[in-house]
Amino acid sequence: MDAGDTVMRVGFGASVLARGLQFGQLDGIAYYTQELSRELVQMRCELNPVIFGKAKLETLQGFTTEHWSRFSTNALISALTGVDHPGRMRGANKIDLFHATDHLIPRLRATPVLATLMDAIPLAHPEWVHSRLRPIQNILWKKTASWAQHIVTISEYSKSQIAEHFNIPPRNISVVPLGVDKRYFEALSSQYVVQVLKTYGLPTSFFLFIGTLQPRKNILRIIQSHQSLPIYMRKAFPLVIVGRNGWDSQELITMMQDAAGREPIHWLGAVSDLEKRALLQSATALVFPSLSEGFGLPVLEAFASQTPVITSNTTSLPEVAADAALLVNPMDVAEIANAMQTLIQNENLILQLKTLGLSRAQQFTWRACAQATFAVYESMANFA
Repeated sequence: MDAGDTVMRVGFGASVLARGLQFGQLDGIAYYTQELSRELVQMRCELNPVIFGKAKLETLQGFTTEHWSRFSTNALISALTGVDHPGRMRGANKIDLFHATDHLIPRLRATPVLATLMDAIPLAHPEWVHSRLRPIQNILWKKTASWAQHIVTISEYSKSQIAEHFNIPPRNISVVPLGVDKRYFEALSSQYVVQVLKTYGLPTSFFLFIGTLQPRKNILRIIQSHQSLPIYMRKAFPLVIVGRNGWDSQELITMMQDAAGREPIHWLGAVSDLEKRALLQSATALVFPSLSEGFGLPVLEAFASQTPVITSNTTSLPEVAADAALLVNPMDVAEIANAMQTLIQNENLILQLKTLGLSRAQQFTWRACAQATFAVYESMANFA
């Protein structure tokens, strides 16, 4: 930033990122918080990272973190009494705006609060979220969201869902798409890619799914679609599933384990970032017919890796993929299978999708995400 620029002081929620770094597993919210913070510090921003609870993160982008007391207890007190977040530290009085990046939204009546809500899936589809406390959590989530003066979300689809299920006027919601990290555009060495394939016993052609094993990811239909292909196609183009087990995944895991040795299906579990990139760069296509996504970042990561994509024609995915992917009805096993077979048989289409996908991915950067987010900061804080 220029020496003469006035700096905006931003309280920056970093609790989910801190927990992710502590346990070595960054989810979508943690990754968003990390990448956004990296870009914001290049602008007129002084970050004041705030962590609720005991998660450890000494600094974020060079700024010392501030620890506020446990979020859920204090949010409940705020909801019941109307007082500001009781566990806040004195630093709350020194910021121009608080950005709750991770769904932990404090009540701060004297400070503008911006909240990022990725989606409304737990409210729109409670059957996909397992927790005996979920009804209470949803009530508290809606209440805390009402404490924000403005909402940022990641797609027009999510905006419509948040407006409906949180009862927030659309004018109070801004859409700021996510970015694709530059590393996905970088080709790995062929030696390393071959090494990864050898490690997992994979051929050079295969269909790939990446994501946590959970019902809305629609993995059962992916498997059924692959199994409906002719046997010679299944053997030449096996199905590779990457992702840790999530809620309600035991039946799926048992199916994949039983199929091992009989069907060309490989469940690799969680893999490293480099291994994930190697698999993307080698795959025939990413198969991602999710039942619901607020954005669908794996689609763009595949595009950047110059990998064709088969994805859903519903929720946010057509908005993100545009004309650069094969769009299918995620409920139709035959349609998903037909898209797989089409790519096996049409090399020209593969080349076309690689070109379109790369061009599409180049439109989504973390710098653009940060710039649009900072513009919201300025509008909220009357800061120029």
